[in-house]
Amino acid sequence: MSQAVEYECIGEIAVLAANNPPVNALGVDVRRGLLAGIERAESEGAKAVLIYGKGRTFFAGADIREFGKPPLEPFLPSLCNRIEASPLLVVAALHGTALGGGLEVALSCHYRIAVPSAKVGLPEVKLGIIPGAGGTQRLPRITGVEAALDVITTGRQVQADEALELGVVDKVEDGEPRDVGLAYVRELLDMDAPRRAVGELPVPDPVDFDSVYDSVLKKGRGQLSPAVAVRAVQACCEAESFADGMARERELFQDLLVSDQSKGLRHAFAAERTVGKLPELKDVDPRMVHQIGVIGGGTMGAGIATAALLSGLPVVLLEMSNEAAIAAKERIAGNLAGAVKRGKLSTEDHDDILENKLELATGYGALSGVDLVIEAVFEDMAVKKQVFTQLDEVCKKGAVLATNTSYLDVNEIAAMTSRPEDVIGLHFFSPAHVMKLLEIVVADKTAPDVVATGFALGQRLRKVSVRAGVCDGFIGNRILNTYRACADHMVLDGASPYQIDKALTDFGFAMGPFAVSDLAGLDIGWAGRKRRRAEGMDPRARDSSYADKLCEDGHFGQKTGKGYYIYEKGKRGGVPNPDVMPLIEADCAAQGITPRDFSDEEIVRRYMTAMVNEAARVVGEGIARRPLDVDVTLLYGYGFPRYRGGPLKWADLQGLAGVLSDIRNWSEEDDYFWQPAPLLEQLVAEGRTFEDLNKAG
Repeated sequence: MSQAVEYECIGEIAVLAANNPPVNALGVDVRRGLLAGIERAESEGAKAVLIYGKGRTFFAGADIREFGKPPLEPFLPSLCNRIEASPLLVVAALHGTALGGGLEVALSCHYRIAVPSAKVGLPEVKLGIIPGAGGTQRLPRITGVEAALDVITTGRQVQADEALELGVVDKVEDGEPRDVGLAYVRELLDMDAPRRAVGELPVPDPVDFDSVYDSVLKKGRGQLSPAVAVRAVQACCEAESFADGMARERELFQDLLVSDQSKGLRHAFAAERTVGKLPELKDVDPRMVHQIGVIGGGTMGAGIATAALLSGLPVVLLEMSNEAAIAAKERIAGNLAGAVKRGKLSTEDHDDILENKLELATGYGALSGVDLVIEAVFEDMAVKKQVFTQLDEVCKKGAVLATNTSYLDVNEIAAMTSRPEDVIGLHFFSPAHVMKLLEIVVADKTAPDVVATGFALGQRLRKVSVRAGVCDGFIGNRILNTYRACADHMVLDGASPYQIDKALTDFGFAMGPFAVSDLAGLDIGWAGRKRRRAEGMDPRARDSSYADKLCEDGHFGQKTGKGYYIYEKGKRGGVPNPDVMPLIEADCAAQGITPRDFSDEEIVRRYMTAMVNEAARVVGEGIARRPLDVDVTLLYGYGFPRYRGGPLKWADLQGLAGVLSDIRNWSEEDDYFWQPAPLLEQLVAEGRTFEDLNKAG
């Protein structure tokens, strides 16, 4: 017997206990242990088999470390078929999570019982694949096609009570999984319950699979795996036999496994789990944070305060006046009401937070006892310097002083204090209580335990935290400025904002760059352009004025109802603003530019290449420590399509030599903007990839 699966005989019941911490992943040792346990139970005359997991969970899924490697027997589909074919009564007792291959093992058992806190699901589509061990063939036979399609194409986790309603589990019972499992097996034996193989159940009624396929593909913005899963479920209904359906499922699974989309999604999955693991923080303890302060109660400050309050942290919110403080509390109350509406917060907790966890203040003295303070005031260096001068005077020794700046120099801000080692950047993304990304900006003198505190706070707030160095815009906004400039250049050269937005949403972005500008507010970009011009732009840099004209007329995007698009109340999205193209045409004429046609493919290639080139600079300069830090930042903060893995994973999949060749070709028309990043040139010369840098740590 494998040590990963323990065998125990209790009367006529063979008990197979998975013991492969931390999540009982279905690696080869576990698979071998399960197979050996079934065979031993049959040979020793047992009447039934109970399968459960020790520790915190049933089988939480396949071992992702085996993906892309030569498979080792027994393969999971064969194991599931073997479990189902056993003449013994096989029962699964579920707790924790039974996901992916874990649920497929459970479905191959003849009966299933779960504790109330258990969750089940088939999340394979989130890794760019589909269930490959019978999930698309067995689940529809239990739940019917519509429910199975919902579970499989979304990859969502299903609570035990819903799983009972769907028929995925046969019983829900509170207690230890081993105990409730044994009691259920004895109950079934006493009832002389028949062996019930899911694969032998009748084929479910079909649906209009073509229509469902089209709908799922559209909803996924080009992600293939959910739509392919529809075809696998279709095989459940239409194949001549269960074995034929299994073969079709496996064929589709294998095709997706080697696809770029699956490689991208698996990269994103691994990067998210790696991004917060920094060698410099090993054995570094964070400072204790029991209460935080937030300065500024506008949209950003209220969002930060909401995120902290939802995590259980008391908040002191500082505003300039009583009226502003009351308005900030109303914003926070609105955010919390949204959490109540979504079922994330009870009405009682909502009231308790507002009454007992949130303190409003108008004087800096109220921050004297907080452990960490985050300023979220206007993005102006003079204003922020004034704030940190005050904080240095009132905050207690050891308090972490954080700035939420999006672009400004954290070293310059820290220099206003007598304790720069306590200063850090915590760049939240709006709305801060919703967006998952947190850039943790480490200044030159930031102490290691302050960095660790930033990551600990991010974890508590359920953020995906990325370490960034100090530069204009850090990781995300610095790269954004470059690829947005590329989009502006293409507009001057003949591509309309609307063609660009459509090409990029077809590529998989949540929104195009011009729709994003309308959402953020055109005045933000306008202020940035004016600042760069005042600082003295390089004469070789291309500039445009058409967007300035919109702002000068008071059109700032969604908040004013007009920008690149026109927005009507009660309608989702906008329609193109007819005033925009004449402004662009006038700008082009003034600069002597003759517009040309762009294909959607060229738009995407230029936009992505500009993004990759600047990202390579960010990594090469150490602003981002690893390429995966860039990928996670763009995935979680900038609407980058997850199934493409991030810009640097996309570049690896495209081939770095081709990306570099494009940059060199385009530099012939603009040798200022299209300058290859030294790191990109180095990787191509050495025949290496960005993934090689990730592996090097």
